[in-house]
Amino acid sequence: MKKLACVVALSSASLLAQAHNVTPGAESEQAVLLQGGTVYTITHGTLQDTDILMLDGKIAEMGTGLAVPEGARVIDIRGQHVYPGLIALDTTLGLVEMSQIRATVDTNEVGLITPEVMAHQAFNADSEIIPTVRYNGITHAQVVPQGPLLRGQSSLMQLDGWNWQDALEQGPLGMHLTWPRAGLNTAWWERRSPEAQRKANEEQIERLKDTFKTAQTYHQAREAGAQKRVDQRWEAMRALFTGDAKLFVHADDRRQILQALEFNREYGFDLVIMGGRDAWMEAETLAEAGVPVVFGAAYGLPTRVDDAYDTAFSTPAKLAAAGVDFAIAYPGFWDTRNLAFAAGNAVAFGLDYDAAITAITYAPAKILGVEDRIGSLSQGKQATLIVSEGDVLDHLGQRISYMFIDGREVNLSNRQRQLYEKYQERLSAD
Repeated sequence: MKKLACVVALSSASLLAQAHNVTPGAESEQAVLLQGGTVYTITHGTLQDTDILMLDGKIAEMGTGLAVPEGARVIDIRGQHVYPGLIALDTTLGLVEMSQIRATVDTNEVGLITPEVMAHQAFNADSEIIPTVRYNGITHAQVVPQGPLLRGQSSLMQLDGWNWQDALEQGPLGMHLTWPRAGLNTAWWERRSPEAQRKANEEQIERLKDTFKTAQTYHQAREAGAQKRVDQRWEAMRALFTGDAKLFVHADDRRQILQALEFNREYGFDLVIMGGRDAWMEAETLAEAGVPVVFGAAYGLPTRVDDAYDTAFSTPAKLAAAGVDFAIAYPGFWDTRNLAFAAGNAVAFGLDYDAAITAITYAPAKILGVEDRIGSLSQGKQATLIVSEGDVLDHLGQRISYMFIDGREVNLSNRQRQLYEKYQERLSAD
């Protein structure tokens, strides 16, 4: 009985650890008018002293001195900044709660080849981490399956839903592939010889080529009507060959990036490089190929002894100068909250401010194919936006005062804020 009670207690604790107490926003029954803010539209410049009228989940009108509709809720935001909701790419948000507790980690499927996996089906909309991430201005996150080779498919989730069905903005978006290592692992824990490592790398490349050949043959047979039986793995890859899905290749080393580009010449997939730590080395090649980069190494020490100290911070400016379409990401789950600050660091190291805002709003939306709905502010688009009392990219200035997703006001409370307010009351009582 003691063992049973212990199991029940641990199970209950695990469930509690995975659920926050913030209720999703309700549909607004009235028009909402934001008055007098500085509006960063992204696609139509920055507008001073501008009003935004939100109605039925859409931006109904933008301009100066808009008339107040009857019964509308009016919010004075003079002196504040309005941005599209920030979009976090390449995250495991909602897939991990506490990495030390295996029962709260649902990032990987068993095996090297799992194209049928769809990340949104494991998304936990009640994750305690989500309100904390929202508090830093992030309204949407791309959730990505993890794994050593062909991982599966990602989806875009809006971060104010009751469950994954409610939160699903778009998905699946495309297939994710971890490109095999191109060099040798020299870390202290590596026990394989250089020869054994090279052989393993070559075997993974061959496994990868065989997988795509098999998937292509299956697709062609299905198209011709010769293949009647459905294989879920290869069926999931058919959208790549029809051009209806993107191939997201996770590659950091320049050799991996070049190998991925060479591999794609045979297939012509809609390719996106994820991670792209060394993308600055091949910026002109990527620009010429028209391959966008989701730069996920915006922080960190130099990889090589002869790299500049500021490589991570200056790479976005180099990509912009070369004409590469890029977005800035902060891969992970709880640490994704630092996305805006990563873009801010890029500004400090040469990236244009407007380009930095674009890199965490419109550029991610464009890469994911949802730029017609979110990522910028204009009449007719979703009323998904944030209001900050200061510069959203500034560690000290950012203070999100309002967030709306599809016109619904989002409760910005979170566990950390609740604890702060709790102990502020204790201090006041003393």
